[in-house]
Amino acid sequence: MDSVLRQSKAMCPFMKKATAAGLRAMTTAARPAASPCGGTISKLQTLARRCPVMGKAMAVQSARIGHAGIPGVAGRAMSTVSAHGKTSKAKLHTSGAQEAQAVEGAIFNGREKVPLPPRIPTKTQAAANPLTAARTAAPVTHNGNKFDYEAFYNTELEKKHKDKSYRYFNNINRLAKEFPRAHMSTKEEKVTVWCANDYLGMGRNPHVLNAMHETLDEYGAGAGGTRNISGHNRHAVELEATIAKLHAQEAALVFSSCYVANDATLATLGSKMPDCVILSDSLNHASMIQGIRHSGTKKVIFKHNDVKDLEEKLAALPLHVPKIIAFESVYSMCGSIGPIEEICDLAEKYGAITFLDEVHAVGMYGPHGAGVAEHLDFEAHAQGKPRGTIMERIDIITATLGKAYGCVGGYIAGSAKLVDTVRSLAPGFIFTTSLPPAVMAGARAAIEYQMNYNGDRRLQQLHTRAVKEALGERDIPVIPNPSHIIPILVGNAELAKQASDKLLQDHQIYVQSINYPTVPVGQERLRITPTPGHTKEYRDHLVGAIQTIWEELGIKRTSDWAAEGGFIGVGEPNAAPEEPLWTDEQLGIAEVARTIEQEATAAGAGRGLTERLLEKEMEGLQTASAAA
Repeated sequence: MDSVLRQSKAMCPFMKKATAAGLRAMTTAARPAASPCGGTISKLQTLARRCPVMGKAMAVQSARIGHAGIPGVAGRAMSTVSAHGKTSKAKLHTSGAQEAQAVEGAIFNGREKVPLPPRIPTKTQAAANPLTAARTAAPVTHNGNKFDYEAFYNTELEKKHKDKSYRYFNNINRLAKEFPRAHMSTKEEKVTVWCANDYLGMGRNPHVLNAMHETLDEYGAGAGGTRNISGHNRHAVELEATIAKLHAQEAALVFSSCYVANDATLATLGSKMPDCVILSDSLNHASMIQGIRHSGTKKVIFKHNDVKDLEEKLAALPLHVPKIIAFESVYSMCGSIGPIEEICDLAEKYGAITFLDEVHAVGMYGPHGAGVAEHLDFEAHAQGKPRGTIMERIDIITATLGKAYGCVGGYIAGSAKLVDTVRSLAPGFIFTTSLPPAVMAGARAAIEYQMNYNGDRRLQQLHTRAVKEALGERDIPVIPNPSHIIPILVGNAELAKQASDKLLQDHQIYVQSINYPTVPVGQERLRITPTPGHTKEYRDHLVGAIQTIWEELGIKRTSDWAAEGGFIGVGEPNAAPEEPLWTDEQLGIAEVARTIEQEATAAGAGRGLTERLLEKEMEGLQTASAAA
């Protein structure tokens, strides 16, 4: 009640002189006359009726519920004493019956007499004064019809159909033994999946599956409850220790998904820190936007990856005010990379903390797969020296277990105090059933496998380069970026859906179209994500199918966008090429690449470097497999 009072004082002169105790007393002071609802009316309600604002609001609400009296009064159904004076049986959680007592003396503290709100004019008085009559709200009546829920649902769905943003789900059943193949509703309908977020194929990795099978057999299917009630176990402890080690942080906390982790963490910190301000990148994921919204705190949006704009907004805020800068390392729909080091510099300069979402980067970047923050100090982390690195400067790292690690779940990592604060205060963690033991065991196995093996990352990066090069040669408009994401610009929701449908129906290739609200209207696209399993056979099939569909549907090519001046990086004049975040040296292919280039020059060969590198990589894998 104290918080409500504080909020109201700034708006209502009647409330300025009130105290919580005084309001509490007025709510129990009943006037002799019974209300039309069958209970009594408190003095607070009586005074509120005289207020020109609250009086109208209460009259409207009364009309809506079909009464002429005051809403919220104690009615017969809520009283422990019946209208006939018989004592009814008290219900569970019901306090003892007490008769309302009149309050003697002053209600308000303070020396000045508080003016009471004017009484609402009677009908006769209102009719006599045309100005008053015009200001008096007419009673709200209802025609007796109930709200048509089905009509509401239909209207909302029609809007989605009309703007071509309605989402259709395809029945895709990924096959562990035939990755990246899947079947549709029947096992005979085989397709190749080119848009999964299981970037490294860890969803079918033998080490992961074995860990899950063993744990499932020993500990059963579910966790049995929340972490506070029987859901805390060795699997959670071991997984969180592994995550903390991966990110060189003191502690970690596992959630049911990274959507929940982002939402719960931002909502908790934003609502608990006094006068907190959250600065959010304009392309942040919906989970972060929702967390900021749930926090109820002030939000400031800065332009995507624009450090100058961020600094201007930080400089406008008082130094003592707590600030959270929320951003991502890899933005999944365009593939851009966040300026992590520069944002850390600004955070330290202006007294903010950093909240980095590494969802699309964990497993994919860095010598141990910890993400882009680790990748930026590649050599230091490869040597096991995380102190003083960019990753160590990040205050809060969030990520998922459901993409490159092939399982499900999300987490945060940071200082022990930060993690304990979220653990103790976040409803999204406290009241959620813990992940199943088998899932946590599988996730831990996936993280540990990728911490010690770079082969999957190397192969995935080479496949990404090969697809980007092949599409570029055919004038297919790939949005330039340095990451593993391949977004193909379509620019029209209906065309994007048609292209996706034709790929599936005519070519047995599954690539989901991306439309609003995931991307802005006019920036619709196809999003392709190569994996280590997308070999040359699959790649040639994909590129040929896209070429055919672009011709059939007349979709704009890179040259078309260039003729219009370029758009979101496609066809823009004088644009510098985006170099991959992974260098040849980091992938361990620099020497091989130089040798191949020298051989190609001597022989006058025309085959691409990436294609030859992939051949060498596959030869090495076959040799290793035969030796094993």
